[in-house]
Amino acid sequence: MAPALRHESVHVVLVPGFWLGGWAWDDVVTHLEQAGLVPHPVTLPGMASAAEDRSGITRADQVAAVRELIGGLDGRVVLVGHSGGAEVVSAVVDADPDRVSAVVYVDAFPLPAGMAVLPDLPPDRTEVPLPTWAELESDYEASLRGIDDTGLERFRERAVPTPAKVASAPSRVGNEARTRVPVTVISTSVPAGELQSAAGSGAPWAAELASLKVRYIDLPTGHWPMFSRPADLAAAIRTAVA
Repeated sequence: MAPALRHESVHVVLVPGFWLGGWAWDDVVTHLEQAGLVPHPVTLPGMASAAEDRSGITRADQVAAVRELIGGLDGRVVLVGHSGGAEVVSAVVDADPDRVSAVVYVDAFPLPAGMAVLPDLPPDRTEVPLPTWAELESDYEASLRGIDDTGLERFRERAVPTPAKVASAPSRVGNEARTRVPVTVISTSVPAGELQSAAGSGAPWAAELASLKVRYIDLPTGHWPMFSRPADLAAAIRTAVA
């Protein structure tokens, strides 16, 4: 039986990865509400519509939006970051660690200072459109496992290009207090053991993981568990919260 949650409000702020808006969490939200949590799916600046101008949107803009949201919440705040959304979440925790009770990374991990998700984008690039499915699985190593044809169609129809200045921005963490915030990594396309091994062996890209207090949960599926296993993802988030 899962441990009981406290009676105070527990706000779960759901930050999606590249190409996604708050809609990506639709199938997760109901399960979180049934568990007594208060979900807040986020559509980050620049990600509301494919038609909007996102050329000037930076990660700082997205971080500011999440900080504004959590600043208006009364109760515990848990930040959930999927994929590229992990770097937004990490920056929020670094800026305001006392406001965050816990962090959950979904098939993601926080990058150490100075590293970026897509560091080699051309300087004149303004956005990163959703690649083909084949490119996602080969170039991005982002497994589509578990998503049926209807889900893939919905994903493609609703996807919005990611601002290039967000994708190429290096991590800026450095506040020592961030290391005191409990972290859970929900591993879906990469086994948790591989991440633990990398952190333990001193892999440069896993240096931030190695500096944090991390709990790992395996949830075998593809890179987008909010589409392939939404109920199980909600249960894993609840476990992390409790």
